[in-house]
Amino acid sequence: MEKMNVKPATGKLGVLCVGLGAVTSTFMTGVLMARKGLAKPVGSMTQYDKMRVGRGENKKYLHYGEIVPLANLNDIVFGAWDVYPANAYESAINAEVLKEKDINPVKDELEKIVPMKAAFDHNYASRLDGDNVKDCKNRWDMMEQLREDIRNFKVANNCDRIVVLWAASTEIYVPVDEKIHGTLAALEQAMKDDDKAHIAPSMCYAYAALSEGCPFIMGAPNTTVDIPAMWELAEKTKMPIAGKDFKTGQTLVKSGFAPIIGTRCLGLDGWFSTNILGNRDGLVLDEPANFHTKEVSKLSTLESILVPEDQPDLYTDYYHKVRINYYPPRNDNKEGWDNIDIFGWMGYPMQIKINFLCRDSILAAPLCLDLVLLSDLAARAGRFGIQRFLSFFLKSPMHDYTENEIPVNHLFQQYAILKNAIREMGGYEADQEID
Repeated sequence: MEKMNVKPATGKLGVLCVGLGAVTSTFMTGVLMARKGLAKPVGSMTQYDKMRVGRGENKKYLHYGEIVPLANLNDIVFGAWDVYPANAYESAINAEVLKEKDINPVKDELEKIVPMKAAFDHNYASRLDGDNVKDCKNRWDMMEQLREDIRNFKVANNCDRIVVLWAASTEIYVPVDEKIHGTLAALEQAMKDDDKAHIAPSMCYAYAALSEGCPFIMGAPNTTVDIPAMWELAEKTKMPIAGKDFKTGQTLVKSGFAPIIGTRCLGLDGWFSTNILGNRDGLVLDEPANFHTKEVSKLSTLESILVPEDQPDLYTDYYHKVRINYYPPRNDNKEGWDNIDIFGWMGYPMQIKINFLCRDSILAAPLCLDLVLLSDLAARAGRFGIQRFLSFFLKSPMHDYTENEIPVNHLFQQYAILKNAIREMGGYEADQEID
């Protein structure tokens, strides 16, 4: 092992979540229960996964925290913004993801997590009607108020570091406009000019976080940090950014199963995906303008794994469709159906059917923990800008499209990139050997 060059995880780590709904309240409850020894953080790579470091007689398998200095769960302090004033306990109860018996042991701690007023624009999420929102003169003022929130939280909770995590609803789609989003100067001017059409509230959160020296994670498919102006800001502030959209249900399946088809050199005629979901996210996505943002994110996965230019006989002109349907009775228990039409030897057709009955927030909560801990690690390691090694956790990985970079969506390639980044930060050599 070479010398590790990562600052230690000393002091308190503040985790400020945008949104205190089903995902966030489940995430917070699980962490608080886990550090009391009352629940297991199942699904969290940082808490469970082991990777090989070294070769031959020096080979050993270690947890991530044994390779790099991750923040301890006991050092995490939670805060949030939300358009609804309910505290974290009330939110967890209202979300009906967890049973009350699994929330009550940390009731006192959850009740103390009271959301700050959200930076919100009803035009970006018209299905939400909460009134716990800031009164802002313009987008620049919105951002400045968020910066003040971060500073106040850090002082009040004696935090050494802060990470900001977007776990709120999907905003309406904002196409990238190079005149506005291409440079930091243009973005800042648009914020001061109160350009509501091009500056989403999420951009104000990201700008505020990075300006206050906080890594920013985009857990929805919003056009937020996926623009050159934000990359410029991340470079200027030397802060990590990660996004976008938590990879939980159907896309997790797709990024893991599509490589089977590609590796086996089978052909694809079509892949139809449909979902039913009943929580607040489902309600917001029932609005067509918001669904379009999600659709762009979900469609991008397959096209970078099964590439027509690489295998024209197998992947030319396949049909790919994604649907999400709001269905209130299911609440957080979403269901995804995939119908996959493939062909094999001599072009003979076959079909694959996948029915994934999952729990959205139960799958998202460990991703939140891993993204927070690894983004904090990246910051202490001096890594800034797009954190491609975190693509494993995200549905539509960030990439520099201005340089025609193709994002890596192949789950197992993403896993190799993740492990190698941790090896390198831990002072070990990156390698491609099969574990």
